[in-house]
Parts: sequence; structure tokens; C-alpha cells
Amino acid sequence: MPDKLNKIKVLIVTPEITYLPQGMGNYANSLTLSAKGGGMADVSASLVAALYAKGVDVHVALPHYRSMFHGNISDLIDHKLALYNENLHDGDTSSIRRVHLAEDRAFYYKTQVYSSYANDGLKMSLAFQREVINHIIPEVKPDLIHCNDWMTGLIPGYARRCAIPSLFTVHNIHTQKTTLDVIEDAGIDTGTFWQNLYFERQPTNYEETRSGNQVDLMTSGIFGAHFINTVSPTFLREIVNGQHDYVPDNIRREMTNKFNAGCTRGILNAPDPDYNPATDTALEAKYSAADHVSKKRINKIAFQKQTGLIEDPDAPLFFWPSRLDPIQKGPQLLATILYDIIHEYWPKNLQVAIVADGAYQRNFHDILSQFNLHGHLCVCNFSEKLSRLGYAASDFVLMPSRFEPCGLPQMIGPIYGSLPIVHDTGGLHDTVTHMDAAHNQGNGFVFKFYDSQGLRWAIDQAMAFHELLPHVRDAQVLRVMTEASRQFTHEVTAENYIKLYEQMLQRPLIVDESNAKPIL
Repeated sequence: MPDKLNKIKVLIVTPEITYLPQGMGNYANSLTLSAKGGGMADVSASLVAALYAKGVDVHVALPHYRSMFHGNISDLIDHKLALYNENLHDGDTSSIRRVHLAEDRAFYYKTQVYSSYANDGLKMSLAFQREVINHIIPEVKPDLIHCNDWMTGLIPGYARRCAIPSLFTVHNIHTQKTTLDVIEDAGIDTGTFWQNLYFERQPTNYEETRSGNQVDLMTSGIFGAHFINTVSPTFLREIVNGQHDYVPDNIRREMTNKFNAGCTRGILNAPDPDYNPATDTALEAKYSAADHVSKKRINKIAFQKQTGLIEDPDAPLFFWPSRLDPIQKGPQLLATILYDIIHEYWPKNLQVAIVADGAYQRNFHDILSQFNLHGHLCVCNFSEKLSRLGYAASDFVLMPSRFEPCGLPQMIGPIYGSLPIVHDTGGLHDTVTHMDAAHNQGNGFVFKFYDSQGLRWAIDQAMAFHELLPHVRDAQVLRVMTEASRQFTHEVTAENYIKLYEQMLQRPLIVDESNAKPIL
């Protein structure tokens, strides 16, 4: 077995995370560090946990969200005392140097990760990157740096200057721009790596471009990184092929350059392992694939009681768990056909449950009251507990996204025995195949053309499946649940990242299997 000290050291830089595995050391021993703004938090947490469980020498850089991490000042004082005593009495401190919190007032008092004000996000991003560049990277001395989205977009350029390989993960197509003088006023000396950043126009020299040529942070991350990855293979191909007009030309161009150079990957995210109907405490009745039929009926009745739907365990229940964003998620497709599908399948007691926030929620409230669909339609604000019960109660998950970098509900649904109805795009294409019960294939219902009639066709297909003989339908759901529990895991995701790390470094990550930890 190779010397444990020769293991490759990976630094993951992320502005958000859901949790850290127990035993990683220092802050993770005494605190639950959780700051979530979106799916990146879940992905970062699960990747760190899976890498740590495999014995990888993984480190994490996070902003120090004091208000979210510590709760109150007494917790912070107790934590600092415990950390001091741990250092004082532990001769080997290597195990407590894996979590690195960037210090700045920009995020000390925040109660949520992202602000609706662009300047707040930029200020926090620059403060975070200043600490990573000036303090955390010199302390950790990583062999590889893994950055995430525009909030970390300067770091790959700096890493390239330091000859440290970097991976940049594109979760969402969003960016911010600023100038070198603003970056330098925030405490980041760009003099040695400004040429590794991406500017709005071709710079002629440092002085000329310092205050009059904006740096694009997302494109800089793509441009400066040695490798990039999106969070699904198909979404990467769609961008390179020019399929999404909302993607800025500079981002598309730089991703295409990386793609043509063989420096891109599409690596699917996976749901947090906490999404497991056998252990989920939000459910009325826990279950596995083997006993899903009777237990899902119990959960359906419990969900119907809580949401005001007609209590009927045989009613086909369609569940909408995603934010009601008409630009991406397609709620307007459902709104257009909602009355018609409920009316046509009224004898079957078809029900639609929306547990989601977003701009389009008002439209569904209007439909509910205008057509008096109470008992057949419910529109609820998002609640983690109610959403989990919705997966367990429902027969189908609605996800007709116009575009989808990855998506998680279409993977969570099959784990709970709820089959996804999706538009054929991005991560949905990579995770959902059309149901063919006769040939024992497929895990959902896929429509090709992004319009309300495409969604209507898929819902009709789902209803035809629901009308199959119970033993046929139940056998297919059992198969889908069993396959999903193997396919949609963070172990699979982590293995793909490890392979990419190894390719970038041209050597294996040395893993001491005897030191492997359980994923918590």
C-alpha cells in the first residue's frame, strides 16, 4: 500500500454546501455547517462526503457564514474554545485542517447565501475569492482545485499561474462582470494572472484594460480552468451545438473551445442519499421497492388530507415539485391544459398537486378558484416535509423544463416510485427513458416538442400506464425503484469526478482503503 502522505490533495471551493461529513475535523466536529442557495449545496456536500468516504485527501473552502453556521455568539465562543483545546491536546492536527472558512464581514451576518442585489453578490464573491487566493490555497497547497460557478471564476486563472490544475463546474448559466480595479480594491492582486481572465474585449495591455474593460467571472472560470464540466452530458452538447439562445455567446464560445480541445466532461449530479423512502422521516409510512404498493397508498391518503385533495388511494396523482419559473421550468405548459386533463379524467379522479414557490404560482391559484377545482388541484407553498411526502404519495412527477442543466426531481421521483414526465432536454434526457412496459424498459414519459400538446401527450401516456392491470403496473414500478436506487447515487457521481481528477493529474488518487469512512 502506498504511503498515505502521498495521496493527492483536492481543494473544493464552493459558495454553498448542505453539510460536511462527520469526522472531517475542526469545524465539522462541533458544528453543522449548512448554507444552501440551490442544488450546488447538495452536490458539493455529497461530493465531499463521497470523496472523504473513499479516503481522498479532500479539503473544502467556504465563506464563513457566521449567522447561518453558529446561530448565536455563545455557540461561536464555545466552538472556538473547543477548537483551541483540540489543537492544544492533539499532537497530530492534520485531521482538523480540512475545512477552511474564508473570513470577511461580507458574509458574517448573511441569513441566506444569495441576495437579490447584484452588488451584494459581487462583493461577497470577491471577498471569498480574496481569502481563497491569499490564504487558503497557500495554506492547503493543493494538487488540484475544483471550483464552482461564477462566484469562484477568478480562481482557475490564478491556479493556472501557480501551475495547479483546476476543474471548473458549470451548474447554472449565470455570470457577473466587473473591472480589474474593482477586483484589486477588494484585495486580489491580479497583476500576475490578469492575462488568464476573460474580458469583454481583447485587452492590449494591463494599464489600458484595468478600469475600462470588464472581466466576465463565469467565462473567466471556463477560460482559465484546465478542465470544465457541466452537470449532465447532454446539456454540454446542447450548449456546444447552439441549442439554447439564452446562453451568452462568450460562454458558448469558450465552452466550445474547451470541448474541441477534449477538456470537457458532463457528470450527472445525484440526489442526496437522504432521499430514501425506507428511512425518510417525513413520510407517513416508510417503504422499499418490495412493499411500495401498500405503503404508497398510506402516504397518498396522508398527503391528500394535508392538501385538501379528495381522499382516494386509487386516484392518479401528478406532483409538481420544482420552482414555478416560466423561463425554465415550463409551468405555463401545464396551466394551458390543466382544466382539460382534470375534466377529461374526472371519472378517474385525476389529481394535480403543486408544492412549489415561484412567479407562476398566482396563475395556478387563479385556475383553482376560477374553475372550482378544489379536491382535484392543490397549490401549496414549498415545504421540504410536504414535498418529500408528495414524492411518496404521487404516481407521477411533472418536470416539463424548457432546458435543464441537470435536474434532481426526475431522479428523486423514481427512487420513491413516482414516474417522471419530462421534456427531452439536458439532464432529463440523460436520466429518463420512455416507459415500455411490454419490454420491461423505461422509467418515465418523455415528450420531444416543447409545447403544451407535447406535455398533454405525455400525461395521456402516463394515464394509459396507470390503467394497466395492477400486477403489471406494480412490477414496473418495483423495477424502476430498484434501478434508480443503484443508478442515481453519489458514489457513481464521485467515481466520475475521481476519474476526471486522475486524468487531469495523470496519476491515481491514492486511497488508503483501511482509512475509508462511511458516508454520513
